[in-house]
Amino acid sequence: MTTNITLPNQIVSAIRSVIGTETALLHEPSFNGNEWNYVKECLDSSYVSSIGKFVEQFEGELTNYTGAKYAIAVVNGTAALHIALLLAGVSNNDEVLIPALTFVATANAVSYCGASPHLVDSEEKTLGMDPIALREYLNDITEIRNKQCINRHTGNVIRAIVPMHTFGHPVDIAELKVVAHDFCLEMIEDAAESLGSYVDGKHTGTFGLMGTFSFNGNKTITTGGGGAIITNDEDLARRAKHITTTAKLRHMWKYVHDEVGYNYRMPNINAALGCAQLEQLSTLLSAKRHLFKRYQKAFENISQVSIVKEPNGCQSNYWLQTILLNNSVTNQRDIILDSTNEAGFMTRPSWTLMNDLEPYKNSQKMELSVAESLQRRIINLPSSAHLDMDKVC
Repeated sequence: MTTNITLPNQIVSAIRSVIGTETALLHEPSFNGNEWNYVKECLDSSYVSSIGKFVEQFEGELTNYTGAKYAIAVVNGTAALHIALLLAGVSNNDEVLIPALTFVATANAVSYCGASPHLVDSEEKTLGMDPIALREYLNDITEIRNKQCINRHTGNVIRAIVPMHTFGHPVDIAELKVVAHDFCLEMIEDAAESLGSYVDGKHTGTFGLMGTFSFNGNKTITTGGGGAIITNDEDLARRAKHITTTAKLRHMWKYVHDEVGYNYRMPNINAALGCAQLEQLSTLLSAKRHLFKRYQKAFENISQVSIVKEPNGCQSNYWLQTILLNNSVTNQRDIILDSTNEAGFMTRPSWTLMNDLEPYKNSQKMELSVAESLQRRIINLPSSAHLDMDKVC
């Protein structure tokens, strides 16, 4: 491109060449299937809460799609992660390894268990946890006693690790699984953003003890609000369903609850929406992959910018299309965000790092140089599947 055009204007022009002149939000749901029919069927049945055919149907379709043996549908992704951590044995005074670069729900779910987030650096090629740096860090600060990973600085047990698949791009989950094994950690995958993403043909969320998804309104498919736990462990699945249904024992009329439970089950009306969305998932994923390719071409001649693509050996769902600014132009990030949003194209930076948030500013952490760099350089682009389908159709 011509060098006398400013970088913000180059980026606005690149986005416009893909999307056109219409305004575009960051990520909107697409309702082009049986959503109205299934929701009406649910309303007509009067079973709109946690009892009804669509909840079990949605869970069954999730297992079929992901290859997990069991799925438990809940009210949102945070609730899914909270329950998964509880079932993994996370409790008061434990520490849990999470990425510093993540949505706050990852840290909050740890806190709900009475535990503390322990923040991990990222690697640029995946935007997720760096297994090599993490191993070096754990070798330095921990010791294994009685098959438990002990933080020598705090004396606390580091109980679990929660890799997160950033913007739908798979983290280096195979290496992180080895780290988890070597340091006696339970692995819970935060796959909130990665439905439809695979590593060597295996779906994200199926590598650890449990995986969790979000079906918020801005995800690849939505149930309005909603989430799910997936696992191959029958006992864990049974426990997850029990405690997310207020720990109520089955009986025609008695209200007997045998432990502290949570009112976390997904309502039938939300699951009805989810069933219709799952029927269209392959179409949505194809559209998002094609949208990535169009963005890739649009940005190929802007030297100060690179577009984030799926890691080698992985298939990403391309939930959020993402560009990375070169280090030399990070001072222009906010100008670019202003320019693109003023042009009608909703863009956003990455989340604030967890250690920069008030509740987690004193969290244990390793050196976070890569996460800090990524936070300064990430810009998410309009990523709705319909942005591609509208152009193709």
